[in-house]
Amino acid sequence: MLRERLTAEMKEAMKAGEKQKLSTVRMIQAALKDKDIEARGLGKSQLADDEILALLQKMIKQRQEAAGVYEQGGRPELAETERAEAQVIQAFLPQQMDEAETRTAIMDAIAETGAAGPKDMGKVIAALKAKYAGRMDFGRASGVVKDALAGK
Repeated sequence: MLRERLTAEMKEAMKAGEKQKLSTVRMIQAALKDKDIEARGLGKSQLADDEILALLQKMIKQRQEAAGVYEQGGRPELAETERAEAQVIQAFLPQQMDEAETRTAIMDAIAETGAAGPKDMGKVIAALKAKYAGRMDFGRASGVVKDALAGK
């Protein structure tokens, strides 16, 4: 489903003459093709939608980090390009969960997995990734999980 959406968005960007969007969608498709080839080498099939969402999140994080580096280096025009790419990529992700939804999901995952302490953090994060891939920022969520399992 996500693959078809990428193709449709690319065609739409071509017709509309949106160069930034077109180049970003092509970049996403190239990264996706690289991952598919890598998966084929491991004997797996094409990436599933949740794996594609994880790839998109990684790409957004890379763009945000690059924008910060460019800002520090005095290159605001390059930083703006990176931010624009991140926005295009973000449009392909489902609506992100807010703080309250994230906390509720974490508490539910802790209850479901029977996690009792910090040593069970991996089980909780794995359960969250299985249910909320693409919708939750796992960087922030891991801190909340850690605090919850430590009893804070």
